[in-house]
Amino acid sequence: MAGTATTQCTVKHLTSLADITPDDIVEILNVAGDLKSRCLRDERPSLLQNRVLAQIFEKPSLRTRNSFESAMAHLGGTGIFLSSSEAGLQGRESLADIARVLSSYADVIVLRTYSQQLIEDFAVHSACPVINGLSDERHPCQALTDLLTIRETLGELQGKTLAFIGDGNNIARSLALACAMTGMQMAVASPPGFELPEKWLAGIREQYPAAQIRQVGEPLAAVSDAHIVYTDVWASMGQENESDARVKAFTGYQVNAELMEAAPSECRFMHDLPAKRGLEVTDDVIDGRQSIVFRQAENRLHLSKGLFVWLIDR
Repeated sequence: MAGTATTQCTVKHLTSLADITPDDIVEILNVAGDLKSRCLRDERPSLLQNRVLAQIFEKPSLRTRNSFESAMAHLGGTGIFLSSSEAGLQGRESLADIARVLSSYADVIVLRTYSQQLIEDFAVHSACPVINGLSDERHPCQALTDLLTIRETLGELQGKTLAFIGDGNNIARSLALACAMTGMQMAVASPPGFELPEKWLAGIREQYPAAQIRQVGEPLAAVSDAHIVYTDVWASMGQENESDARVKAFTGYQVNAELMEAAPSECRFMHDLPAKRGLEVTDDVIDGRQSIVFRQAENRLHLSKGLFVWLIDR
């Protein structure tokens, strides 16, 4: 059975970036970068032939589902997709039973849920690696993809500055931890009441005392010495009823040509997508010469390949 072999050794999960070390990040990025280079040469080595990916999603997805499924196909494996109701996450049976059964069929499981705790509880009972494909609290795979994109664009991560403009949401939280783990600096500009949680920052600083993460309030102050300007939607999935109020609160936090002109000329723009064009970012920025948004989106595929190989073929 697919999951049986994994019980012979310690199972490694990625429920959060906190599950891995800075050295692990370097290894994952190196594997992903190598596989991307080979893919661009039309090489798709079957490193995970006959392996099985299972995905369970509570939330809709374009990039996450397709990048993971395509990644496993590139590596010679296959994928199974289940909605949360098909998998029984709504109470048809216990979470522990679902995890035990599904991990006996699959070699790796991706969960995309509202609850971070659900992913962590699932991993406790899984005989194969569990990957957080997004929760309301964390998005580790997006952060790893962003590190891969920044590294291939700027050449290195250490000492670079990322300016995040917008909500202190799951993307911002994961990026803050990613920056602390790789020696990057981060400046966050958010409206009052939407900043990164202080408890989250305290936890990062306790583990990484040298972390340089600043909450600066004003976007102009955040981008003044930035190598990367990054933004995300103002209202995430599940916050649709807050959209009008958030649009009002985030007025002045749009990434537009004026803001990009205040940043260094070599600065690049990133967005994890989907984007609400005309709200958090304007067309001339996301489609402009400084944008690496669509390279970033493509790299979800290559990061997924590297992560699968790193987790499964250990």
